[in-house]
Amino acid sequence: MSQAADEASTGRSRRRLTAEIWIVLGLSLGQSAVYAVVSLVAKLTEDEELRDQTATLNASQSTREYLDLTYQVLSIAFAFVPVVLALFLLSAPGRSAVRAIGFDLGRPWRDLAAGAGLATVVGLPGIGVYLLGRELNLTATVVPSALNEYWWTVPILVLSALQNAVVEEVVAVGFLMTRLRQLNWQLPMIIATSAVLRGSYHLYQGFGMAIGNAVMGVLFGWWFHRTGRVMPLVVAHTVLDIVSFVGYALFKDVLGLP
Repeated sequence: MSQAADEASTGRSRRRLTAEIWIVLGLSLGQSAVYAVVSLVAKLTEDEELRDQTATLNASQSTREYLDLTYQVLSIAFAFVPVVLALFLLSAPGRSAVRAIGFDLGRPWRDLAAGAGLATVVGLPGIGVYLLGRELNLTATVVPSALNEYWWTVPILVLSALQNAVVEEVVAVGFLMTRLRQLNWQLPMIIATSAVLRGSYHLYQGFGMAIGNAVMGVLFGWWFHRTGRVMPLVVAHTVLDIVSFVGYALFKDVLGLP
């Protein structure tokens, strides 16, 4: 192959990789980031202070129990579609995408231990970031669950936590960082881009939580770079969200939370 043909092929490859990034993000977290920005602008232009407004994470979609359940299940199921697309794009003949980004069950106990450790490192400071953000009027009041109390409420919250973890860690870390590395981006810029994306789609909760999640994104990006495994990040994220979602649903009345 001539040098000109090789350069043309490389150019087409780079354009394809870039297009894949935009398509996957446009169907998932990039879309969420745009809505989050609009939501934040709406909050900032209200008469109320930001800390007096709410950001609801899991809301009921119908007053009819089983219709609400149907909507919840459908929402969770369809949220996994961009993950499937990302894994499909990362796959190639003779190469497994799930193994390529460490999204497999090859090291269950090590991944569980690492995930639990990461959840502890992130979770405790995260509470402080949230409280400080409220005090400085940089964060809205986050309501982790506004679901009505049914027999399926806790299982749905657990599935919602798992969905958030899989979508965010596979797309924002595994897929995005792999593609940016293939585009020959430098490591600091790769990690920063992943972290900024993570922060951006949390802007609907306010500046404080967006910054906190971006810092979490730096840690998670560094971990993926060092280990090549997304699964511990999925475990950590799932644990954090389960504690937040289910804990709030079970104890909000006892603790007098909104």
